[in-house]
Amino acid sequence: MSTSSQHPTTPARPAAGEDRAGRSPVQIVAMVYGVVFLLVGIAGFIPGLTTNYETLQFAGHHSEAMLMGVFQVSILHNIVHLLFGIAGLALARTGTMARHYLLWGGVIYLVLWLYGLFIGHDSPGNFVPLNDADNWLHLGLGVTMVALSFLPRFSSDRPDRMESR
Repeated sequence: MSTSSQHPTTPARPAAGEDRAGRSPVQIVAMVYGVVFLLVGIAGFIPGLTTNYETLQFAGHHSEAMLMGVFQVSILHNIVHLLFGIAGLALARTGTMARHYLLWGGVIYLVLWLYGLFIGHDSPGNFVPLNDADNWLHLGLGVTMVALSFLPRFSSDRPDRMESR
């Protein structure tokens, strides 16, 4: 049975700016970031995807494990990615929560980028651990997450869902 009142044989289509589940652009982006963070967190625990896996430590700059041979990781670093992924999926349920996830997650990554620039890579303060590739990735994540947090929370053609500013 069709849900469209105008064309009984035509199934209802999603409104512009929404997918079939009624998600807004900001929710879709938050979900994508959540899935990617989950995959990266899992990949950090897979030998082969993570080189020098035998040196993986819980935390600290002594971990020589490198995700895809480029990004320095530790167990703590992988757990942070997993938590960011879970948060992204959980907070993508509403437009407002998705916006907050992207905005504040982006701010956290920008702070982490600054931290990575100023902390010595061989210092005990590099507990995550971070290398130059991580630092530049964190800059990219921070900028894109903050920028994408301004995507619409609701579909523009749904008058019943007005966005408050």
